Formats: sequence, structure tokens, C-alpha cells
Amino acid sequence: MATLLGVVQVIISVVLIFLVLLHSGKDTGLSGAFGIGQSGSAFGGGSLVERNLDRWTVFFAILFVVNTLVLLKI
Repeated sequence: MATLLGVVQVIISVVLIFLVLLHSGKDTGLSGAFGIGQSGSAFGGGSLVERNLDRWTVFFAILFVVNTLVLLKI
């Protein structure tokens, strides 16, 4: 069981790193990386893709924490 959760932890870690690296800096949005231009606002409006990226990042971060706590209990 611990081995399976360890493998899942590594997979979650890689996905989380990938998602964090997809996030944009302060000046450009995700759409700016593809040359579309800026469509987001300074208050976090952003495009649908950026909002979904935020949601997936939070989901995998919570999954990472839960899996870490389960691994500590084993």
C-alpha cells in the first residue's frame, strides 16, 4: 500500500510542478504566451483557460497534501 501511494505521490508531484510552471508571471497571461494578447484584468479575471488552470492547480495541491498525510499515517 505504501509503495502504491509513493508512486501516486511522485505522479502528483510531477503534475503539480507542470501546472505551476504553466502559470504566468505578473505581466503576461497564459494567452500572452501564445501571442493572443492580454485578455485578463489585474483583478484575476483572466480567460477561461487561466481560471481552469488555477482550479486544477488547487485540486492537485490538495490531493498532494492529503496523500502526504496518508503516507505519514502508514
